[in-house]
Amino acid sequence: MKISKELQKRARKIKVILMDVDGVLTRGDIVYDSNGLEIKHFNAHDGLGIRLARLSGLQTGIISLRESGTIRTRAAELQINHLLLGKDKKLPAFDKLRNSLNLAAEEFCFIGDDYPDIPVMREVGLAVAVQNASQLTKKNAHYITHKSGGDGAVREVVEIILQVQNLLQQAIEKL
Repeated sequence: MKISKELQKRARKIKVILMDVDGVLTRGDIVYDSNGLEIKHFNAHDGLGIRLARLSGLQTGIISLRESGTIRTRAAELQINHLLLGKDKKLPAFDKLRNSLNLAAEEFCFIGDDYPDIPVMREVGLAVAVQNASQLTKKNAHYITHKSGGDGAVREVVEIILQVQNLLQQAIEKL
């Protein structure tokens, strides 16, 4: 895939990759079993992408409006650095994290799919909308993935960032 000069410029600066969950790490379905337990379908390719990011020294994080034990389990399994769940609004959570890490907004990537993601997308250095995102969310993105949320979109973004930073091959060799 050809990576535009503008995307390369933005991706080169990224130190932290943040993402939404429903519609980004999953296809957006919220399923409950007969006992009321939440079931989510995560994509293994996205999981490997997050692992590649970690092996390359990039930090990862989740900002979600929903509090979920399922998300906590998956985040622990993937060793996600920052887990911000049950947030009424995502931008204050992002600002608090950015300040605590003492990083510039341009050093963050955020991957989203819907309206609550837009305020953060407007602040970060690399705003990404997944293929199945709302049209307004796509209009606020610097990049729109070829893959849909829950179908490898996160890995697509990680691979672009690592490729631009010349870290992809080294990360693959560490697997």
